Amino acid sequence: MKKIITTPITYEQIKDLKIGDTVYLTGKLATCRDAGHRRVMQEEVLPERFDLRGGALYHAGPIVRTGPDGTFTVISAGPTTSRRMESVEAEFLGKTGVRMLIGKGGMLEKTAAACKRFGAIHCAFPGGCAIIAADRIRKVCDVEWSDLGMAEAFWEMEVEEFGPLIVSIDTKGNNLFANNQKAFAERVQKLKEKL
Repeated sequence: MKKIITTPITYEQIKDLKIGDTVYLTGKLATCRDAGHRRVMQEEVLPERFDLRGGALYHAGPIVRTGPDGTFTVISAGPTTSRRMESVEAEFLGKTGVRMLIGKGGMLEKTAAACKRFGAIHCAFPGGCAIIAADRIRKVCDVEWSDLGMAEAFWEMEVEEFGPLIVSIDTKGNNLFANNQKAFAERVQKLKEKL
């Protein structure tokens, strides 16, 4: 059965998810990358027209076309490597109340601890699937911080069954990528010992 998470995301919706689970997102989705994270943390501001509490944040720099009537269409929305935000993501979660982070690859110990502390999750979206991501975006609701440029602006979107998303950090702080890295290192060590 397909597991669909809807915004606003409550702790109840995600508390039983385990690393490796596949989920989909329906509702509001915001994009934010390096520059947006820096603005939140260094300038201590939040987007004015979008409440991030219980929200989903996509590490992505979408390519967006503006129509003659001023409406936006997302052409491509591939994920950005989440680890780029590792140095500030824990504090960002605490400041914003975001419940779901989405991006390419995994994140490290600091973010895993913050997910446990704040009742949030990180999900990996497959790299190379930018068109699939754009297809799940029903409309662009708004854009803030356009001065940062298209890729770094804060885009607010409505999505339907956005995914597949693989839970890589759960609300207990378990970390799929870290676990896999450890298991791989152990297998390599055993192979080296046999040689």
